[in-house]
Amino acid sequence: MRYTATEFGPAENATGGPGTFFLDRDGTVNVKPPDGQYVTSPGELVLLPGAAEAVRRLNAAGRRVVLVTNQRGVARGLMTREDVAAVHRRLAEMLRAGGAFLDACYICPHEVGRCGCRKPLPGLLRAAARDFPDIDPAHSVMIGDSESDVLAGKAAGTATVRIGRPAENAGQTAADLVAADLWTAVDLLLTSRRRPRRRGPADPRRGDGV
Repeated sequence: MRYTATEFGPAENATGGPGTFFLDRDGTVNVKPPDGQYVTSPGELVLLPGAAEAVRRLNAAGRRVVLVTNQRGVARGLMTREDVAAVHRRLAEMLRAGGAFLDACYICPHEVGRCGCRKPLPGLLRAAARDFPDIDPAHSVMIGDSESDVLAGKAAGTATVRIGRPAENAGQTAADLVAADLWTAVDLLLTSRRRPRRRGPADPRRGDGV
């Protein structure tokens, strides 16, 4: 499932700068539901503090912002594809209220082991690269709160940032960088003179995610 700038914002404003920011959704942009639960309706969507500001800052800096999210609740019959679309329309509204937009959104609705797009596999990121030929993985970054996000980025050839407390993630992640939240990650990446040094590839069979 893919939603593009028609729903979210003008992709032509996302050119320039050192590439693309791939963002996980739950736990990175919005409050993550408890394990085994999903954001099934627009009313359940709550943005994390600083998330809209972080996306707005990326927009202003000319970076492309692409959401990539596992939504296995569709395969489990807990929500429909239209439910997911409604949640993302609400997400677009909330970001727009903060002066921000996404350029595209890619969703895996499948059960584990039934596709090549479910993170930690890199299918969602590779689909974006096919749709936006100017995306260069070597000049892109994947940001998420789960190790599955990190592994997907590694498999796609991007730099990676794990969202969470650095002390708690020390030695527990293959990410190139750990940041407390999305705003902190964006601030570090936009102000640093060097992008995160990519570590070697990790095993995409590992990982977690909804």
